[in-house]
Amino acid sequence: MKHLDMLLPPSCETALLERFLKAEAMALWAVRAAQAKDVPPGVLQFLRRHEEEEAEHLKEFEFRLGVQSHRREKLPRVPSQWWALVIHLYGYETLGLEFAKLLVQVQPDLRAIMDDEEVHVGFFEEEVRKVLAQGGASAEGARQSARAWWRRLPPTVDRYLEGESLGPFRSELRQLILGSIRSRFVGVGLLDATGA
Repeated sequence: MKHLDMLLPPSCETALLERFLKAEAMALWAVRAAQAKDVPPGVLQFLRRHEEEEAEHLKEFEFRLGVQSHRREKLPRVPSQWWALVIHLYGYETLGLEFAKLLVQVQPDLRAIMDDEEVHVGFFEEEVRKVLAQGGASAEGARQSARAWWRRLPPTVDRYLEGESLGPFRSELRQLILGSIRSRFVGVGLLDATGA
């Protein structure tokens, strides 16, 4: 079953907006932290533009919810090696895209945000392909990072699906989100077909 086959009721809107606010705040800080690392040519420019877009998204969700997201005093720790950092960014962007797909079901006027998320995922997916195409230690390191990230994903998804309004849909949403991300990771060559 695809996301758009499962229509969520308007009662889920606030819960989804709250989760997306949290996800966008995390993405914004991760992208800022990534800019301080040694990244390939062209990536830094994308990260700067990406940060601007995430900041705009954050303002939109803060306005809709009437809250201000948590401000960090220092940047989060992110991997130093590009082959690990790209997995970190790609993974969380894919998770954000899955929630964006759900969000547009209850708030269709946010489609532009989903479109931005698709661009972000596409960019990092191409960077992952480049790392894997190089082969050697970097490619193997990327696959190991992906397997480690994948093992941490289910509890993360569970936290994001907390909330009374999402309760009746939680099991199916969890399955949809994990299945979609796993398909992406398998398709790009980070996981084999068994998920290992």
